[in-house]
Amino acid sequence: MRLSRYLLPTLKDLPSDADTVSARLMLRSGMIRKVASGLYEWLPVGLRVLRKVERIVREEMDRAGGQEVWLPVVQPKDLWEETGRWQLYGREMLRIKDRKDTEFCLAPTAEEVITDLVRREVRSYRELPLLLYQFGTKFRDEIRPRFGVMRAREFYMKDGYSFHADEASAEATYRDILAAYTRIFTRCGLKFRPVEADTGSIGGNFSHEFMVLAETGEEFIASCPACGYAANVERAECLPPEQPPAEPLLPIEEVPTVGVGAVDAVAKLLGAPKEKFIKTVFYMADGKPVVALLRGDRDINEHKFKRFLNAKTLFKAGDDVYRQVAGCEPGFAGPLNLKAMLVADASVMGLVNGISGANKTDFHLRNVTPGRDFVPDQVGDIRMVVEKDPCPKCKSALCFFKGIEVGHAFKLGTKYSTSMNAGFLSEKGTKSPFIMGCYGIGVSRVVAAAIEQSNDANGIVWPESLAPFDVLILPMNVAEPRLMDAAERLEKELVAAGLDVLVDDRDQRAGVKFKDADLGGIPWRITVGEKKMALGQVEIKGRSAAESMDVALDQATAVLLAKRGKPTA
Repeated sequence: MRLSRYLLPTLKDLPSDADTVSARLMLRSGMIRKVASGLYEWLPVGLRVLRKVERIVREEMDRAGGQEVWLPVVQPKDLWEETGRWQLYGREMLRIKDRKDTEFCLAPTAEEVITDLVRREVRSYRELPLLLYQFGTKFRDEIRPRFGVMRAREFYMKDGYSFHADEASAEATYRDILAAYTRIFTRCGLKFRPVEADTGSIGGNFSHEFMVLAETGEEFIASCPACGYAANVERAECLPPEQPPAEPLLPIEEVPTVGVGAVDAVAKLLGAPKEKFIKTVFYMADGKPVVALLRGDRDINEHKFKRFLNAKTLFKAGDDVYRQVAGCEPGFAGPLNLKAMLVADASVMGLVNGISGANKTDFHLRNVTPGRDFVPDQVGDIRMVVEKDPCPKCKSALCFFKGIEVGHAFKLGTKYSTSMNAGFLSEKGTKSPFIMGCYGIGVSRVVAAAIEQSNDANGIVWPESLAPFDVLILPMNVAEPRLMDAAERLEKELVAAGLDVLVDDRDQRAGVKFKDADLGGIPWRITVGEKKMALGQVEIKGRSAAESMDVALDQATAVLLAKRGKPTA
């Protein structure tokens, strides 16, 4: 491939609206261009990388027993109404109408469509298990698209779905997919970690995320260096705290806190530590008020809380609900005599002589003790994990890492098959719902995550498996036939060896060529210059290598082939 005939428009200046390393480098290196907020064009060099990720994913999904299908991007409303998600999915779903006023959506995901396909085509347990997957464009109308293609409105992904007759089969395929994902991201040259995760809007009862470790990641991972436990902070378990030292129970005392309702401010006013406080947070769960109780120094984990309640919808209650339930202005509610269900985090139950709101405007209570003064309806783990919390498996101190989610596996159970009446005839002749799994990989996100993880001051440093080209050949003077003949000879030898080769045959200064070479991150560069060629040599340099090497022209191909796949630094 000749660069003079290749659409590769690089940029010297940093794009003003690019808010991550990957967004800046993808735009500067000519991989993508922005069309509108959250919408991008993929140019030839970017598409080459995208296709390399896709090829790796396809090979490993096929190896795991998957069969590729192609599902529509435009999906009918009635399928989504069967599962109730037409109303639940929210404003992220882009809804449209055709000329007959029939309602559709641009697919944000494909559980309904794939379940409908299988319920129409699969009849018997003898046809199970079945693993289907597709590559396709998805659309989610993000409120604030950001981070380039990592949080775009339109993106490219692989989504897979499995259908089973029993839990054992579903578990086996789930483990097969986790193994396949491990191979995929290893082959992509990424440093990653599988972590336990929240199931989110997809639903189900268990899931794992695959997180690429990067300082620019937008999600935190709680990890145990001792036993290997890992979970994102939405899922990470918190152990009940150790019992505090015994202290005598004191009678409840009402204290004025005029105009002061927040925990930090009340703690300062009363000279008490925040961990002595009982924080009262009001929610609406499936249309009913529910109150979460937490220790004053901890924050609620809404994902855990929603899962604990088994609620379909959960959101913060408004001030009107607060006043109706507590009988006071916001900031002064406490757990005593509330007209709503109380759910206490386990950390609250060890408090003795705690501090809470008095359910009376401008007043708080001292010496509130759970069990004596109030009894919650339920107790569970509903708080956010924090660094140095004990590991739920071995009790060692947890560490936090930043990560970028690139893959997700869900155990869906019968969530979709039951609501859509999708089932099969069992061995006993009775109809049973399919047990399902769901497995996604953000193909376009993998490209960005690889850049976030592997770059330097000069540009991208591609893993060899994802690089758009394996080798870049730079003849320094394209007007000199001897240099161009040598470049063409190397190109033919390397292409014959199965490598993707780009020849920079532009009539540009050496500095421009070298800067563009580093920006684009191609793993290997062969420079064909007049001084070295006078000695029958060319220069070979790995993208991340500190030094280059001079090699005889007739040995260059053999040397480079021997070096590929080995560390270049």
